[in-house]
Amino acid sequence: MTKEVISAKLVQDARQIIENARKNAVRSVDFCRVQMYWNLGRRIFEEEQHGKKRADYGAYIVKSLAEKLEAEYGSGFSKRQLEFCRQFYNIFPIANALRSQLNWSQYRMLIQISDPDKREYYELEAVNNSWNGRELERQINSQLYERLLLSNDKESVLAVARKERIPKTPQEVIKDPMILEFVGLKMNSAFYESDLEGAIISHITDFLLELGKGFSFVVIEIKTGKITHQDLGQLQMYVNYHDRIEKLPDENPTIGILLCAGKNDSAVKMTLPEGNKTILASEYKLYLPTTEQLVGEINEAKELVKKAGHSIN
Repeated sequence: MTKEVISAKLVQDARQIIENARKNAVRSVDFCRVQMYWNLGRRIFEEEQHGKKRADYGAYIVKSLAEKLEAEYGSGFSKRQLEFCRQFYNIFPIANALRSQLNWSQYRMLIQISDPDKREYYELEAVNNSWNGRELERQINSQLYERLLLSNDKESVLAVARKERIPKTPQEVIKDPMILEFVGLKMNSAFYESDLEGAIISHITDFLLELGKGFSFVVIEIKTGKITHQDLGQLQMYVNYHDRIEKLPDENPTIGILLCAGKNDSAVKMTLPEGNKTILASEYKLYLPTTEQLVGEINEAKELVKKAGHSIN
């Protein structure tokens, strides 16, 4: 009897079916947990509305309920957790609007964002990009939303996240500054451009997350000092080569990013041709800036735009 050999494609497809089923099962369990906490929040809210009209009555309900539930079901029903449930329901009051792609830990991060526009942005992008909890946490901690506001108005940022329109320019999706805290290099320490390049390659998954979605062909030049006219010209040459030799006819123009420690916007503007949409300079930071630092940069950018005779929201 001859031994039959099954195709590699069959094995691959079978594995994919099993992996998809496992992922769907986990996602289903996670979403059941989300719905459970939402319903607990709704029930607590209803009890508060029907109870005594005292400011401390809600706290009394949560504390008393937690004592009973935690003794029976464990720490997942502590007073703090039930307070999150109540907050969850207040912020997301429509059950059908809950997103099955997000788990409870992700929703807990979202409900702690007080700005509704900022919260909506992270909710949409977590779904659009299939961010897990760690990725969502990093994007929030690195103030991705605020960084995009440095070069875009709020309406444009939200419109792209809502998929109401496709970004018209690279500036709408490329961050400036880029946060490279994951490479592990210390501020004010001596290192070469090759050191930064090697660190980025060693953490390429984190770098691609920072770069964002939608990039197939990007030429990145790294400079550990302030950029010069020569740096921009060299990057333009690389982009021209890729467009003429490597790029296929149906692909969009190649984007060139000059990743630098410091930049002069005037030098960038005067070096590159008017209407340039393919060469961008973006500063990098090796640490997570505070929200206050980024707010200061946003306000400074707004002032520069006003002086140039434009308006920004």
